[in-house]
Amino acid sequence: MMIDLIEIHERTHRNLKELMAHCATLTAEELDRETDGFGYPSVRLQLHHSLAAEKYWVDVLRGATEFEHDDAAYPDMPSLEALRVDAFDSTRAYLNDTPAERLAEGGLFVTWGGDKRVLIPGHVVLRTITHHYHHMGLVMSLCRLLGRPGEGVNYPIT
Repeated sequence: MMIDLIEIHERTHRNLKELMAHCATLTAEELDRETDGFGYPSVRLQLHHSLAAEKYWVDVLRGATEFEHDDAAYPDMPSLEALRVDAFDSTRAYLNDTPAERLAEGGLFVTWGGDKRVLIPGHVVLRTITHHYHHMGLVMSLCRLLGRPGEGVNYPIT
């Protein structure tokens, strides 16, 4: 059975969009309230990190060598939603433009700092998807700690 990364990516962003709509109900103070033990200590920083990581890795696959994803440029939910749409569109275009055989082949790619790594593009895209779910769980935990629980963010199987 061939796994359709485009469909998996779309389902992931559907969940992410729902979570971000919930986060849009947070106040600016709640969005930036820092909590120890979460690495990226706020809802805003968790969302920014996850979205910027998707954008970064797809840029790597496209051969980009300069990366700028400063969290200060995304101070609120509308700017984060714009980043989500940009990341979604970039990945979707990459998947549409890349033959399935190429997604499954290892190749040499340049990453942050000029490091060269052998990567399999399909695995990189799948990693961005699992990375989103990890951070969506952390965002839900932060929302609960803020007293603002939301709905689950399980991968939609139907």
